[in-house]
Amino acid sequence: MISERKKKILAAVVDAYIRTAEPVGSKAIAESAGLGCSSATIRNELAELVSLGYLEQPHTSAGRVPTPLGYRLYVNELMQRQKLSLEESEDINRRLNAKLQELDDTIGDVSRLASQLTDYPALALTAQSAATIRRFDIIYVDANTFILVVMLSNNSVKNKLVHLPISVDQSMIQRLSSLFNASFTGIAEEQITPLLIRSTERAADDTMGLTSVIAAFAIETLSEANTPSAFISGENRLLSQPEFRDPDKAHRLMSYLSGGGHILPAADSFGGTDEVRVLIGPENVAEELKDSSVVIASYDAGDNMRGLIGVVGPTRMDYSAVAAKLSFLAAGLSRRLGGGEAPPEGMHNKLIIKGDISDGSR
Repeated sequence: MISERKKKILAAVVDAYIRTAEPVGSKAIAESAGLGCSSATIRNELAELVSLGYLEQPHTSAGRVPTPLGYRLYVNELMQRQKLSLEESEDINRRLNAKLQELDDTIGDVSRLASQLTDYPALALTAQSAATIRRFDIIYVDANTFILVVMLSNNSVKNKLVHLPISVDQSMIQRLSSLFNASFTGIAEEQITPLLIRSTERAADDTMGLTSVIAAFAIETLSEANTPSAFISGENRLLSQPEFRDPDKAHRLMSYLSGGGHILPAADSFGGTDEVRVLIGPENVAEELKDSSVVIASYDAGDNMRGLIGVVGPTRMDYSAVAAKLSFLAAGLSRRLGGGEAPPEGMHNKLIIKGDISDGSR
C-alpha cells in the first residue's frame, strides 16, 4: 500500500501528463494538487514513486511520467469516473440513431462514431453464436462435375462447383449426400475430425477422395461463418498523438490495427453487457500494443450475438472520458439492437479492471 499523499501526487502527475504529454515536475504538482506541502517534500515523494515503479524519469533533469503500473493504479483507484453531460448524451444518441441500418453497415458506422467521439482509432466487432451445418445437398451434374450446397444454422447458404479429373456415378453422389447429412450436420467445426472423415470415407466406399473434398468445403464454410465481422476506423488519428510522431512507430501500429478483430478479446469472454475493460501497455498480449492501451466495451447485438467496441491509443489516454463514452455508446447499441431497456438515469456500465497492480503484470 502507498500513502494517500503519494496517491494524490500520482493522480496529479497522470492528469497533467494526459493533458500535456510532457514530463511533470514538482513545481507543477505543488501548484495544482493542493497538497499543502513543500516542493521538497513533493520531490521526495516523486522519487519514492519512481523507486516503487509507478513513475519514471525520462532524463535526469526532467519531470516524471507514469509507468504502466502507475496507470493501472490510477485506473483502478484514483481517476474520477466521468459522466457525460446531457448535451453529449443527446449528441451520441442522435448520431447513433442515424447510423442504425443493416447490421454490417451499423458496425462499420459504430466504429467510425467511436473514433470520432474519442479521437482515437476504434474497432467494432460482432460475433454470433457458433453456426453449424443444417443440411447438405450434393447435386450430380455429369460424370465429372457436381455441386456442393450447404445450408447453415444461421440460414445462410454456400455452394461450390466441383470439377473432377475422374468419372463418378450418380449413386456415389447420393450415398455421400446421405452420409454427410447423417454425420456432419449439427456439429461444430472442431468436431469435423480426421477420424470422422476417414470413417465416412470407409462407409461410402470412397476410393477417389471425394469425402475429403466435401469435408474441406464444410470446414471452410463453418470457419468463414464463425469469423467475427470486425471494422476499424480512424487509424490516422494516431498521427496527432505525440507518442506516434515517429513515422516507423506509427506505421507499425497502424499496420497491426488494419488486421482488425484479433486486437479485441473474444466477445464471450465478457461476463455481460455491463463491462468496460482497460488493457494498459504490457497487459496487451501483442508486442505491437506494448506501448498502447485498449479500452473495450461490450454490447448485446441481438439474435444471440454479442459485440465489442474498442479504442486504441497511447497509455497517456484519458481513460475516464473514453470509458464513459464507450459505455454510453455500448448501452445505446444494446437497447437498439438487443432490445434491452434504457438504464436508470445516472447509471453507467461497470468498469472492469484487468491487470494486477502489485507488479504490473497480467
